[in-house]
Amino acid sequence: MRKGMKQFCMLVCSFTILLSFASCCKKHLEAVSKDPPAMNKTSAGPPVYIYKTKKDYSQLVPVTLSEDKKSIVSYPAPGDVFYQGKLAYPTPLSGGFMLDNRGISKNAAFLSMTYTEYSNLQQSPDPNELLKRMMDTDPFTEIYYCGTRYQYKDLISELNKLIGNKDFSKFRKEK
Repeated sequence: MRKGMKQFCMLVCSFTILLSFASCCKKHLEAVSKDPPAMNKTSAGPPVYIYKTKKDYSQLVPVTLSEDKKSIVSYPAPGDVFYQGKLAYPTPLSGGFMLDNRGISKNAAFLSMTYTEYSNLQQSPDPNELLKRMMDTDPFTEIYYCGTRYQYKDLISELNKLIGNKDFSKFRKEK
């Protein structure tokens, strides 16, 4: 009898915890659905970066360098240079800006390899080999973090409007 009572108590406790958790999740989901993300709020999703470079690097693959720009901390596999089934070239925007589709940051640099060349590699290259293929370790004249893709209904149109109005107040300047 004692064993059965212990099991019953464990079942009741587990059920109570589960109900509490479900209640919290429901309240959070209700709050999120009533309050869509805005530029000044944090929300999850792919980051949006717009940038200008010293030269036209739009055909070249970006990698991420360490803060001191002496080593590569992140680089794509050959199959990762695609976005929505196409090579992840940046999207041209107004004012000479580019919209990143690959995953750059202020510590990005560009290789001497095009997206096409890189995507045809049979395996991921060695980081030391990539360092030898670096075109520019400081390519940006301007770069802005603009929130996440989920914060926009029409990403390109909205970015072009903000750029055209020279309204960068909603963006975080990285350089």
